[in-house]
Amino acid sequence: MPQVIVAGAGPVGLLTAALLDAAGVSVEVFERKARPSRHAKAITVHPRTLEVLTVLRTAGGQRIADILRSYGTLLPRAHFAALPQTLDYSRLDTPYPFVLMVPQTRTEQVLGDHLDHRGVRVHRSMPVTALEQDTTAVRVSAGDTVHEAGYLIGADGAHSLVRRQAGITFPGSAPSAVPFVADVVLAEPRLTASHYWNRKTGLLSVLPIPDGLNRVFGAEVTDTQLTPRQALDRHGQPLTLPALRDTIHRITGHRLDIRQAHCLARVTDANRHADRYRAGRILLAGDAAHAHLPAGGQGLNVGLQDAANLAWKLAAELQGWARPSLVDGAHSYTGERRPVAEQLATDTLAQGALMHTFTRGGEALRAMFCDLLAQDTLAHEHLAGWLSGLAVAYSTAQHAQPGSHPLTGTRAPDLAVREGSLLHTLRPDRYLLADFTSTAEFSALAGPRVHVTSARPRPGAWSDLAAALIRPDGYVAHAAHTGTEPEAVATAVTTWTSPHHAA
Repeated sequence: MPQVIVAGAGPVGLLTAALLDAAGVSVEVFERKARPSRHAKAITVHPRTLEVLTVLRTAGGQRIADILRSYGTLLPRAHFAALPQTLDYSRLDTPYPFVLMVPQTRTEQVLGDHLDHRGVRVHRSMPVTALEQDTTAVRVSAGDTVHEAGYLIGADGAHSLVRRQAGITFPGSAPSAVPFVADVVLAEPRLTASHYWNRKTGLLSVLPIPDGLNRVFGAEVTDTQLTPRQALDRHGQPLTLPALRDTIHRITGHRLDIRQAHCLARVTDANRHADRYRAGRILLAGDAAHAHLPAGGQGLNVGLQDAANLAWKLAAELQGWARPSLVDGAHSYTGERRPVAEQLATDTLAQGALMHTFTRGGEALRAMFCDLLAQDTLAHEHLAGWLSGLAVAYSTAQHAQPGSHPLTGTRAPDLAVREGSLLHTLRPDRYLLADFTSTAEFSALAGPRVHVTSARPRPGAWSDLAAALIRPDGYVAHAAHTGTEPEAVATAVTTWTSPHHAA
C-alpha cells in the first residue's frame, strides 16, 4: 500500500510524485490516458521552476533542470500580456536568468523517465473514478480495484474528479473570450518573439520553440466580449489549419506561410480557483486548484511550484516531524499557496484585459503599460519578479512572527555553500542551516532533519547574518542577525523540526 496516491500524470502530478519519492515517501500515480499526451499545452518554464527542478537528480547525477535546459530554447526576455515592451530576465539573481521554451510533452517525458528509473509506478488507462476517506486512509477506485493510501493528491486538471468528490468548490468567472493557440512549421521560422495588436482586428503573437516550430496564439475581436454561452459554443468548434491561416490574415492583413500545424486548439479565459486546497486526507495541485487564461505559461509554473510546496510538507506529516502550522496553520499548503493562486487569478485577468480589450481605451492602456515598463524600474522589477516566480514569498503579515527577520518567508538565493551551491544542496526531506560564521558556530545543530553547511555572505540583506534556516523548498524559515546567541538559533531549529512545538 503506497503512502500517497497521485491522480493525474501531467507535469504537476509527476513532479509531486518525484519530490515525495525523493523525500522517502512511497507513492503511485494513476492516469486516465493510455499514453503521454502529444499535445504540448504549456511551453514556458520560468526561472523559479527551474530552481525547483534542480533539487531532483538522476542516478547519473544530472539535474532535471539541466536536462530540460538541453532540450529547450532560451529567451532572455518574457512578455506580459503580449506587450511589445518585454521584461528583461537576464539580470535576475538566479542560475537560470531566462525563459526556457520547452514543450510540456518533453517536461512530462523527463519526469516520467525519472520516476521509471526510481521504480515509482505510473498506472496508465486507470483513472480515479471514485473515492472515500476516513480518519485513517483514503480509498480510491481505479480500474477494477479499490486502492488504499494515507493521502490522495488530485492533480487531475481543471475538471478534477478528485476536487468534486472531495466537496471542494471551484468559484470564479465564466469565459468571455476564446483565443486560439497552435504550434506551426513556418516557411521562415521566427527566431525572436513578436507581438501584433490592432484594436480593429485582434492580437497575434509568434514565439520560437524547439524543433524548428513556432507557437502562435491570439484572438480576433469577434472572439472576445462574448456571453458565457457564446464562449462555450465557440470553444467547442474545432480549429483547422485553413481556419487558422484565415484568422491570422484577418488579424494582420498578411498571409503567414504555415507549412504544417500541430496541437491546434481554442482556449478560454474562464478564471477559477478552489476555495481550499485540502479536505482531510485529500489535497489539490495545479489546474485542479486553479484555472485561468493561458498567459505566459503561468499555470504550469504555479502548478509545479504547488508541488514543491506540498511534497515536503506532506512528507514531514507522514514521517511525524511536521510542526502544527505546516499541517493546518498559517504555513500549511493551503495557507501559503492559495494566496498565490489569488494573485495568479488577478494577474491573468489583468493580462486578459490588456490583450483582449479591442477599444480605444484598451489601446491607450497598452501604451500606458509599455511606457510604465520602459521608464519605471520598480514596475519592471515587480512584474519580472512575479512572472519568474523569484519574488513569490510567504512572509505575509497574518503569520509573520513579532521580531522576525525581513528575509523570513522569502526565497533563498543560490548561496555559495561548502558543497558548492545551495540549490544543489537542498533536499526534500530536510532543512538546510546555512552557517555564516567563520568558526562554524552552529555545526552542532546538525541532525536527521537538518543539514548544516558553511555559507558565504552576500551583499544586501544577506550580508549581516549569523545563520539562516532554509526549508526543503528553498524558502527561509528563520534568519538570525550577526551576534545572535546560539541558543536562539537552536530553538528555531527545534521549533521547525519538531511536531511538539506550536507555530
